[in-house]
Amino acid sequence: MSRLKRSDRPYDIVLFGATGFVGTLTAEYLAAHAPADLRWAIAGRGEEKLERLRERLGGDVGVLRADVSDPASLRALAEHARVVATTVGPYVSYGEELVAACADTGADYLDLTGEPEFVDLMYVRHDARARETGARLLHACGFDSVPHDLGVYFTVRQLPEGVPLTVDGFVSVDATFSGGTFASALGQFARGRQMLAAARERGRHEPRLMGRRAAAPVGPPRFAPEVGAWALPLPTIDPQIVLRSARALPRYGPDFRYRHYAAVRRLPVAVGGVAAVGTLAAAAQLPPARRWLSDRLKPGEGPSAQKRARSWFSVRFVGEGGGRRVCTEVAGGDPGYDETAKMFAEAALALACDDLPPTAGQGTTAVAMGDALTGRLTRAGVRFRVASRR
Repeated sequence: MSRLKRSDRPYDIVLFGATGFVGTLTAEYLAAHAPADLRWAIAGRGEEKLERLRERLGGDVGVLRADVSDPASLRALAEHARVVATTVGPYVSYGEELVAACADTGADYLDLTGEPEFVDLMYVRHDARARETGARLLHACGFDSVPHDLGVYFTVRQLPEGVPLTVDGFVSVDATFSGGTFASALGQFARGRQMLAAARERGRHEPRLMGRRAAAPVGPPRFAPEVGAWALPLPTIDPQIVLRSARALPRYGPDFRYRHYAAVRRLPVAVGGVAAVGTLAAAAQLPPARRWLSDRLKPGEGPSAQKRARSWFSVRFVGEGGGRRVCTEVAGGDPGYDETAKMFAEAALALACDDLPPTAGQGTTAVAMGDALTGRLTRAGVRFRVASRR
């Protein structure tokens, strides 16, 4: 029996933050691709904007008013939905009340965060309650970290079972970062101590992995002949998400290791990129510089459709184990906006519509809906392929 038929809540999916840039793209994707019997709604704090968006979307789309400064409205939103998808960030500032409401009411929750501090704090504070109510709390459901998490999952499934496995991921992107991603990055650079404290607190609560090992060490900068590019360690949340999938799924083998890199063809560009990240990290420590940088690209802003149409991403994976080697790729169009909206919407649809493994609490896309979401994204035009085997 379809999960759409098994609920007494008014909506299968509620999209919170629907009038923002990525939120609007996600709403448009749902309007174009959701099944006809899906009951869904858009939510936010501006009723006029929501009504204008509903008129543009057409169809039978509900409208709910909710505000991050009003916990009661977030509780009501969670009580009205089986799945709550939120684009409202930075999440460390605005996200916790909604996570708490979903964990307490048993609503599935997903977001677009790339903020490790937020993810760790939500695990410590709300994972146990979500397990009691059956809520699934899924973070990083856009370009952070779906292509990397599902890409490693896809790669591992091409390798032998029951043996030690290693996977290296190499990310290539030609695109403009979203305002929300930029704001989150600035926040992380400015909150290094808080991020480390949250990671340590999670470590005190998280159960130890028994009988298996999984690690995601920072790899050294190097020239990677397997992809013909300079490989620079990429300090994003993606390796942490991959590691959590590896810890949860025995298919990753008794001893698993993942390393995450940016792939850069030209050495001067690689050196310049390292310098730019270092300069941004230093500037983020100074409040006036951080405010100035924040004003350059605000959350909710984004490039034109023409610019997005020229953008692309490719993540190549090299996996080894049991005497086998496989090279795979996950690739698609504009990562920061169009493909993120697609990944986010399809993840919400998978939670609402598909028969999935019985999971609860904080999880990952690979653990909660690996095969289902991979299939959905493949049908939606994201390419998962095996480039070579040996």
